This record gives sequence, structure tokens and C-alpha cells, in this order.
Amino acid sequence: MSQHNMSQSKVIPRVAAIHDLCGYGNCSLVIVLGVLSAAGLEVCPVPTSYLAAHTAFPVYSFVDTTPHLREYLAVWDQLEVQMAGAYSGFLGSAEQITIFSQLFDRHPDWDLVVDPCMADHGKRYKTYTDVMCQQMTQLCQRADLILPNMTEAAILLGRPYPKQNLSRREAEDILDALLDLGAKNVILKGIERGDGQIVNALKGEKQAYCESAHPLLPYKLHGTGDLFASIVASAYFRKVDLDQAMILAGEMLVKAMELSRYQEGYQERGVSYEPLLVEIGSAINRLAAEA
Repeated sequence: MSQHNMSQSKVIPRVAAIHDLCGYGNCSLVIVLGVLSAAGLEVCPVPTSYLAAHTAFPVYSFVDTTPHLREYLAVWDQLEVQMAGAYSGFLGSAEQITIFSQLFDRHPDWDLVVDPCMADHGKRYKTYTDVMCQQMTQLCQRADLILPNMTEAAILLGRPYPKQNLSRREAEDILDALLDLGAKNVILKGIERGDGQIVNALKGEKQAYCESAHPLLPYKLHGTGDLFASIVASAYFRKVDLDQAMILAGEMLVKAMELSRYQEGYQERGVSYEPLLVEIGSAINRLAAEA
């Protein structure tokens, strides 16, 4: 290895993580910070809201950070902070989506990973309006990687929710349509075919269609989508091939869900992943070294 390449390999990629922050209940920015840091990335958080607990609890508090975001991001511009890219999740208002679209306009060299957190199980979130869905579609059009679930894919495409039981051909048709919108790579999350497995599907401009299947556990947990997307995003920013990243994320998610059921109140609190961070980071670092 040349001296130049050796020095380049020691540079830590810096990523803006644009998500909400929950004080209790494992999800969103708490998961993102842990996973991306374990994977060898420097994480610069941009909280889109603060919650004392996530919204699956009967009581929670919510603070919208929209009024402060322009000033927050202006400081980064003044400091000329250099980023490898950004990874965005839940965005809480139409104005927020506009603010971040303008941020990406100012930094066209950034890689952009978008988890379009706006819907699940056939229904969009109560906070999401028609205008916000349109704006999210525009944001996804410019992304290097998007990670929609089945419901979000339907919204992005303006199609009816297809439910779960997609054939490979039907899944590839959805991925092709999302690629036609403009996204460079797409991972469609959470396909169930009634065979005891959950399937994720990938296709990209330079990536042939492929799937990964993992055991479907008999319970669902808050934050699992954030954990899956954070592992994939970490691997992406470390230049790991997306097919390997998707497989790793599925494997680690199953382990985390199995670990979670031993924790008190796990079905409310969310997915437990903390003891797996060393394993996740080691796996991503190994794959990055091999890339």
C-alpha cells in the first residue's frame, strides 16, 4: 500500500445523522449514534425533534426543533465542516424537508442515504400530510440509497399498498419503479411470503436484483427498522457492497430481536442491540477492509 493510501485509510468518514431523538425507548438517533460510531464513522447528529419517550408509549413529550434547524446548520457552513454524506430518517414537518433539501443542494458532493420514515403496515403516520409525502418522494429521487418498507414504497410510487406476499418478480418491479424515480440504489424492507421468513430485496444502477431471507420472529418491536437501516447505512459509508450490507443487517437484526425478549418491557421499549455493537462494528470493519 502506498503512503498516500495508508494515510487515506486512517481518515474517519464524517456523516450527518438527521433523526429524532428519544430519551427512553430504543429507536431513531440513539440507535444511529451507536451503530455508526461502532462502524468507525464520526457521527454529527441533527435532532429533528426531542421526545422523552417514543410515541408507542401512552405518555410522551414532543419538542419540534424546526425553529432552530437553520441556525444549527448555518454554524456547520460557517465552520466549513466537511462531510462524507448524510443519513436521514424521520422528518417532522414540510419545512424540515425543505430545510434539508436546501442543505443537500448546498452540498451536492455528499452521499445521501434516506430511510423515508413516513408509514408502515399500510398506513402513513398521522403527522405526514400529502405535501410531506410529495416532498419525501422528491428527497428520495436524489438519494444514493433509499430503504423504504412496503407501505413507504407504495406511497413513493403513488400505488396502492400491495400487502406482504410479493413474488420475486413483483418485488423487482417495485424496485425498478423506485430506481426510475431517480434513486441510485434501493433496499425494499420487510417482505413476508408466509414461509416463516422475512425477506429484504436490493437492486441498484450497478447492482443486480438480489434478496436476503431471515427467520421471521413471532413478535414485532419498535426501532427494528432504524437498526436495520443504520447497519446498512454504516456499511455503505464504509464502502461495503450493498448486498453484503443487507445480509449483515438482517442477521444482526434477528440477533437483536432474540436478545430483546429477555429484557423487561421489551415490546414497548423497543429493540435491544447494545451488546451486539462490538460484533456489528467488527463485521463492518472486516467487510470494509475486504472491499
